[in-house]
This record gives sequence, C-alpha cells and structure tokens, in this order.
Amino acid sequence: MKTSRLSFLFLIAFFTLISSHVSAEDGYRLWQRYERIEDSALLKNYRQLLQEINIPGSSPVITVIKDELKQAFTGILGSNIPFSDQAVKDGTLLIGTPENLPRNFSLNLKKQTENIGPEGYYIFSGKVNRKNVTIITANTETGLLYGTFHFLRLLQTHQPIRDLSISSSPKIKHRILNHWDNLDRTVERGYSGFSLWDWHKLPGFIDQRYIDYARANASIGINGTVLTNVNANALVLTEDYLLKTKALADAFRPYGLKVYLTARFSAPIEIGQLQTADPLDPKVPEWWKKKVEEIYSHIPDFGGFLVKADSEGQPGPHNYGRSQAEGANMLADALAPKGGIVMWRAFVYSDETPDDRAKQAYNEFKPLDGKFRDNVLVQVKNGAIDFQPREPFHPLFGAMPETPLMMEFQITQEYLGQGTQLVYLSPLFKEVLESDTYAKGLGSTVAKVVDGTLDQHQLTGIAGVSNIGTDRNWTGHHFGQANWYAFGRLAWDHQLTSGEIAKEWLKMTFTNRNDFVEPVTSLMLGSHEAAVNYMTPLGLHHIMGWSHHYGPAPWIKDKHRADWTSVYYHQADEYGIGFDRTKTGSNAVAQYLPPVQEKFGNIESCPEKYLLWFHHVSWDYSMESGRTLWNELCHRYYSGVESVEQMQTTWAGVREMTDPERFRHVESHLRIQKKEAEWWRNACLLYFQSFSKRPVPDKYPKPEKSLEYYMSLDPKFVPGI
Repeated sequence: MKTSRLSFLFLIAFFTLISSHVSAEDGYRLWQRYERIEDSALLKNYRQLLQEINIPGSSPVITVIKDELKQAFTGILGSNIPFSDQAVKDGTLLIGTPENLPRNFSLNLKKQTENIGPEGYYIFSGKVNRKNVTIITANTETGLLYGTFHFLRLLQTHQPIRDLSISSSPKIKHRILNHWDNLDRTVERGYSGFSLWDWHKLPGFIDQRYIDYARANASIGINGTVLTNVNANALVLTEDYLLKTKALADAFRPYGLKVYLTARFSAPIEIGQLQTADPLDPKVPEWWKKKVEEIYSHIPDFGGFLVKADSEGQPGPHNYGRSQAEGANMLADALAPKGGIVMWRAFVYSDETPDDRAKQAYNEFKPLDGKFRDNVLVQVKNGAIDFQPREPFHPLFGAMPETPLMMEFQITQEYLGQGTQLVYLSPLFKEVLESDTYAKGLGSTVAKVVDGTLDQHQLTGIAGVSNIGTDRNWTGHHFGQANWYAFGRLAWDHQLTSGEIAKEWLKMTFTNRNDFVEPVTSLMLGSHEAAVNYMTPLGLHHIMGWSHHYGPAPWIKDKHRADWTSVYYHQADEYGIGFDRTKTGSNAVAQYLPPVQEKFGNIESCPEKYLLWFHHVSWDYSMESGRTLWNELCHRYYSGVESVEQMQTTWAGVREMTDPERFRHVESHLRIQKKEAEWWRNACLLYFQSFSKRPVPDKYPKPEKSLEYYMSLDPKFVPGI
C-alpha cells in the first residue's frame, strides 16, 4: 500500500512537471499569442460587437483568414464565433472585396478602396442598415489578409473597435527578408540556431514551422523572402532544389509571401557547362533565359534574384571587364517577361584598398545612374561600411535619382552584440530613414528615396537580413523578435515611431499591463544608444573581433587587407583619433550633397555621434559637454555600461508581470550583456589610452585586467561566422 501510494504520488508529480513544461512560455508564438482578455468589461464589449463572421469564398487565402480568426477569437475571447453566409445581422464581422460583399455594403465601400492598391485595406465599424457591423475590405484577398491581421492587432492591444475608419496601404512595394542561409543549414551571421529550411526533407515534408513563419510575416506585412545566402551556391538553381523551393513557395503563397533566390553570377559555368559567365557572350544570357523559364515552370509567381557580385570573393561582371549595370541587366532581361525583379547589391569594394572603403560603392554605382533596366533595384546598405552599430546614411541615397534604390538593413545583430544582447533596432532604422539627403532640398529624406516618392519610382523595396533560425523562440534572444517585428512594421509604414512599435510588440508578446509596457518600452528605446556607447561611441566603427566580429578588438592590424583591420578605421595615434574623411583626408564627405557636406565636413557642426567617422580629432578637443574628447570617450563607455545596469534594474522590476521562463531568459542574457559591455569598455579604453597617455577620470572604477589580458582573449566556436 505504501509503495503504491508513493508510486501514485510520483506519477502525479511527474505529470505535473510534464504539464508545466508543455505549457511553459518558450517564445514560439511570437506576437501571435492571442491571450484571453482579463478585463471583463472590454471582453463583453468585444463579444457584443463580434457575434458572427461572414466571409464569402473558399480560396486558399480565405481559408487562411478563417483559420486565423478561429485561432485568434478562441484565444482572445475565450469562445468560438460562428461563420455564417446568411443575411448580415447585428454584430457581424464582414470580410470581403467590394465585389464579393452584399450590394448594399459594397456600393459604399468602392470609394474607400480606390486608392489603396493591391495590398491595402479599409476597416470600418458602425451602423449599416441599423445594424452594428465591422467590415474589412480590400481590392484583393491578400489585402483582406493584411486587414484581418490589423484588426486582430487592435484586439490584442485592447484598442476600441467601435466607430473604426482605418485605411492603410504599404508605402514600399517589395518588403523582403534576406536569409543568409546556406544549403547545409548553417546561417552566416545568424545567432539563433540553424536554417529553417530543411532541404534534405523537402519537398516531401512541410514543417509546421514554415506555415507559422509565413503567418508571422503576413501579420506584419512582409511579402517576400530570399531563401538563400548572398554568398550564393549555384546548386539552388538546379532542378532538384527548384522542386524543393517550389514546395516552400506553395506553402507560403496563401500568406502573400513570394520566394526569391540568390543567383551566383558564375552559375552558367558551375551548373551550366559553359566556359564563361560573361554577360555579353550570347550563350550566357540565353542560358539564364532558359533557367528563368525553368524556375517559372515550377513557381509561376517567383519573385526574382538577389545578387552579390564582385564583392568579398563573389564572382561578377568585373571578371569579364563588364559593369555592374551590364551584369544586372542580363538577369533583368531574362526575368522581365515573367514579371520578376533583380535586387543587385551595391556592397562592392576593391580586392585591394586603393581608396577609403566608405567611398567605393558610390564610386562604382553613381556613374551608372539611369543605366539599369526598369526591373532592377540597386540594394544599398544603410551605411557605407557594413551594418556598424551606427553609421551616417549611405551617400548613394539621394545620388541616383534615375535608379530605384532598395534599403538593406541588418536585423540579425552581427555588429551589435550578436545573440546575447538586447538591442532594439527600430531607433537605428528610423535614424537612417529620417536622415535628409537634400537631393531636392530640405525634406528629401532617405525614406522618400526608398519609398519612391522623391523621384517618382514605382518599383520600390526594402530588405532586412533575417535573424530567424531553428531556436524555439525563432530569434535566439526573446527581444530579437522585436527587431523582426519592427522591420516589418516600418517596411509597411516608415512613419510609425519606434515607441509605437515597441508598445504594440510588448502588448502582444507579453502583457497589456501599463506598469509593464511603459518601463520596458523605455528600456527598449534606450538600448541601441547604450550599445553604441559601450561599443563604438562618437563615430568609431569597425573595431570588433577579427572574422567572427564578436567582442572588441581595436588592435587588429597587419592582415592581408587593410580595410579588414580595426586600425585602418580608428586611426588612433598620439595626437588623436578618428578617420579623416574631409578634404584633408579621403574626402568621402564630398559624396554627399553640399548641405550635408557642410554639416559633416565641419568639425564644429558635425553631429558628435558621427564625429570620429568624419574627423581625426585631438584628444584634448573640447566637446559639447565641456569635457575633452578623451574624457568624453571615457564618459560614453562608462555610461553605456551603466545603461545596461539600469536595464537590469528595470527588468527585475517587472518580474511579477512576466512568465518565469521568459523572465529568466532575459535576466540571464542581461547579465551576459553587462559582462560583455564591461569587456568592450575596458578593452577599448585601455587600448586607446596607450595612444592618448591620459588617465581615466578618478570617478570611474579602473579595469581589473591589463590590456594584454584583453588582447589575449580568443573566443572559440563563435556562432554565425
């Protein structure tokens, strides 16, 4: 009896443990948790207004909408809402294009959909024929899907849904994730596990994770995904892999998500048995034309190619003495009859280093303005070097009015702490998008270049290098999800603020409690500036670890190319620090238009956040604070660490409002972040002190280790290389 009782108690404990594990918050649901509303008054209000659903049609997209509504309403409202095709009654949610809606509704809605395009939507709630109804309408079923997700976002964030009149359409046409995923499932510069794409099991097995990936992207308006690394493998263009790609395209299609592939420029040689990949050799364009025909025979809505050429060892038109335009146009001509596009990366710099690397993309592409085909987007990184913690906007923005330029942001945090650090990237994205190029006078922002309004381009695009992997929570760090989310929301509407986006994400991902949302929003909004301060303050850049880019290494020198070293960029000596890009130096500042040149080129007017990017500055130069440059550098490095300590305090204060699993995850990662912030601070200040010969102010605690100690650190097996 005693043994049986103990066994019984053990089983109860075991199943309780298993049950708690199964229900634990692991982050898989992202911002689509659809948690039950606890506010009884709000719940009652929602239920009164949402008593039945009427959605004409049964297409794959309509089926997706119905499935999403079932899942969402069961979670949010705690009960199913029936679907009905009967006459509209009080409390009906009516979803359809004007042509599919009942006549007495559609006549009033046609005007609302005239100017919202193929992906926009209109949401209305109020009395129609003396009945309280909510209507989501659009010109296409994909627009209905986006409108449905907007409506669900209102419910998830506890917004009123009476008297709605919301019209929304994307400001940018192609809103695309770039996966730097390799066919062996490793991910270059990825910090959240392996690639989602299990090529070995495709096309036979469609993982549920592919569907949930598409759902998440549709919920924030992302409409394209480049499946493969820009350092391309030509095998992905072979028949076997095209069948695998087709399987993914078929799974994604109902969610409005097109697939794209990276095209290796030398593919005609590597998989086509040609002797050349010269774009002007007639056999080469013909090979690409046939390859494109083959792709579209499997994937009729294939989006097109992303190309990295003539950069970091990748083959390109330079191998044959041809221009970037000639290379891009060859592929564009093959894709044009099918409606496909070419996204041709401007990340091109010399194998040698004849000039400041910050100037080379501009020098390469500016003379080619207007020489690209109509279906080519030149994809330009946000800054001229390489996704640094902070860079001034790329000088190509505003310099190529005859060519559509596509923004490329990095969502994965290659240079911003990688997978261990909480750094909310929306402020970085906004800083770049809101920068003024002065291309057509005051107000000619980078955002207006990208969305086409500055130069009246219809072909527009924005890309984000994905931070998604096989980690259960998708992005490694739970707060990495916010950067995926923020990219999508800004791609749809770049006028949203970082604070608005953070609050939306927090409410849907954690809780609507204001005493959680407000402090954690502040934490997120300050996190990018904190990281810049403890890594690369005042315009410093490219001083990270060699190859893996993890941690500080401002001492890197004597490598096979100068512009892959740190000393090339910070130029520290006994007189000062910083890269002179004015007339007395590389004159990279001349690539900007005169108002920007004058601002950045004058040490007195240059914003301090870019000071060492453009100027070599004396250690004793007086800063705005009244501190010398050296003391200001010390202040920034120490304040960066202090900011992380404040982040820890803020997070500790919301323990009771957070599930224990995610709380512990973020808490432990903040401990790592503080340790790494101190590592950056100590290593950089000790190294730069060897040039400045000035003491760290007495009020700051001194590093416990020596410079030699930090220089000896050699992290092993860093992910994402």
